[in-house]
Amino acid sequence: MTERVEPLGARVLVRVLEDESVTSSGLVIPDTAKEKPQRGVVVAVGDDEEMVKVKPGDRVLYPRYSGTEVRVGGVDHLVIDATELLAVLRDDASAEAAA
Repeated sequence: MTERVEPLGARVLVRVLEDESVTSSGLVIPDTAKEKPQRGVVVAVGDDEEMVKVKPGDRVLYPRYSGTEVRVGGVDHLVIDATELLAVLRDDASAEAAA
């Protein structure tokens, strides 16, 4: 049986994006030296349409120690209040098209 998480109110469910474990020069970074990730992809949004300004599929930046950690389908996620999100990350091409 698979669980489905549907955030309530002004909360969003974010799948945590892991940072690269190998540097551009080929050095492997051990897990103990990695910092907690701050980027993720919005998976689901709550029902408070006035407060939630993101949609599923948006890549977002959030504070390092925010949200509640949950594991869904063996993958790490965070349930974060929408007001805690810092920014939506866009590719250079999509940012130029919007300007």
